[in-house]
Amino acid sequence: MNQFTAELIGTMFVILLGNGVVANVVLSGTKGESGGWIVITTGWALGVFTGVVIAGPYSGAHLNPAVTIGLAIGGKFNWADAPMFILAQFLGAMLGALLVWLTYKDHFKVTHDPGCKAAVFCTAPAIRNTTTNLIGEVVGTFVLIFVIFYFTEPAMGDKTPFGLGSLGALPVAFLVWGIGLSLGGTTGYAINPARDLGPRIMHALLPIPKKGDGNWGYAWIPVVGPIIGAAIAALLFLYLKN
Repeated sequence: MNQFTAELIGTMFVILLGNGVVANVVLSGTKGESGGWIVITTGWALGVFTGVVIAGPYSGAHLNPAVTIGLAIGGKFNWADAPMFILAQFLGAMLGALLVWLTYKDHFKVTHDPGCKAAVFCTAPAIRNTTTNLIGEVVGTFVLIFVIFYFTEPAMGDKTPFGLGSLGALPVAFLVWGIGLSLGGTTGYAINPARDLGPRIMHALLPIPKKGDGNWGYAWIPVVGPIIGAAIAALLFLYLKN
């Protein structure tokens, strides 16, 4: 598997399982309906674990443009490869969202709240406030990228954290789980531009009945916020390292 394919398939699995658990909790008539935040954050963490296991040996499992950009700023990734990685991540996210829709198609039909339908694809703030919503995404992504820098230090192993093979994906999964539990309550913790924008585009394109407008006025925050957070994390890492 080449790096492009690894990033595409890995990101697809992240979104399939991550957005899939949201669908299971918020759509009407599912077995997991009203399962709550613990179920959602756990499902996302396991989705990340799955994606990292698949992509890690081939691409390092960025699965997130913020990770790619942050590692490039920090000198741990070649800028020339960044566009290819980011394209693969967006395509993978869109494909994962498509598979979630196909899996839960009947439940979209019986769900009446357009907000719940949109939540399967993309994030939205609990309280709409542009400044604090942006800060929430910046802080959550800062934590993600700053810790990932230490996972990728040579002493910690090569492409998979701690040199533990597939089990090396566990620290990343726990990290995402912790961010969701502790910091995700304000915006839904996109912390990944591809995770939010790719599925949001699919929400607009797919024939979902009475789906609403997808809250496009908010859509820039889960893109810009993670990039800012990644840049701050990378610059701080470089400063502390030197």
